[in-house]
Amino acid sequence: MHPIQQKILSLAKSQNIAGLTLRKIGELISEPDAPQKIKHHIDKLKEKGLLLSGEGGKHLKPASGGIDKMSSLVSLPILGSANCGEATMYADGAIEGYLKVSLRILGEKFRNKLDDLFVLRASGNSMNRANVHGKTIDDGDYVIAERIHEAPKSGEYIVSIIEGLANIKKFLIDTKNEHIILAPESSLDFSPIYIHKEDYSGYFVGGRVVDVIKKPDEFMDSSAGDILKYGKPIREVDYSSKKKKK
Repeated sequence: MHPIQQKILSLAKSQNIAGLTLRKIGELISEPDAPQKIKHHIDKLKEKGLLLSGEGGKHLKPASGGIDKMSSLVSLPILGSANCGEATMYADGAIEGYLKVSLRILGEKFRNKLDDLFVLRASGNSMNRANVHGKTIDDGDYVIAERIHEAPKSGEYIVSIIEGLANIKKFLIDTKNEHIILAPESSLDFSPIYIHKEDYSGYFVGGRVVDVIKKPDEFMDSSAGDILKYGKPIREVDYSSKKKKK
């Protein structure tokens, strides 16, 4: 995230910035005489869903995770990208935005664990033959992970951090050779990552993969696009009739 955006969010946490001029906001975050720059970064924060406008624009406040009791939509923090290839994405933990997901998609078992859930965008194709509840992990997909406080089990898909770099792999334990394997599952030729038990100091597990939200262009056809375009709610009977016609 841009440093100016971080400063604006910090200021918005301490006071309502909607009533301040752009020039005043700039002065408060040590960016004087740059109102257009301040406007640009405020607009970017709104686009990302990190800064929310309320009461007809009278309030500007930072977004926060959790469940909306009225809609049952859950806001999960997007922490950036995790590589599905070589570990090249930094895992700095900075929130880039929020993914809104229906609680029914997550499942009731996560209702009391929402604070442990986070989202990463998959980058690369080394997990395009993974099987997370029947879903692969392709470039651009949203991967939902759960922070865990115990060692992962062999065969689980995990977000691992190696020397500050994040990657998504299948966790395998090789007890005979006393090492773990971070294995790709891909249609392409990717090499596994091997870590000996004596070399765990620069490695830790950031979370367990619990679900994958596929990127929209993989499943949206023209009829789905029309429904979204005109704002028509999808009822169960609509969905059932569409399946019969195919």
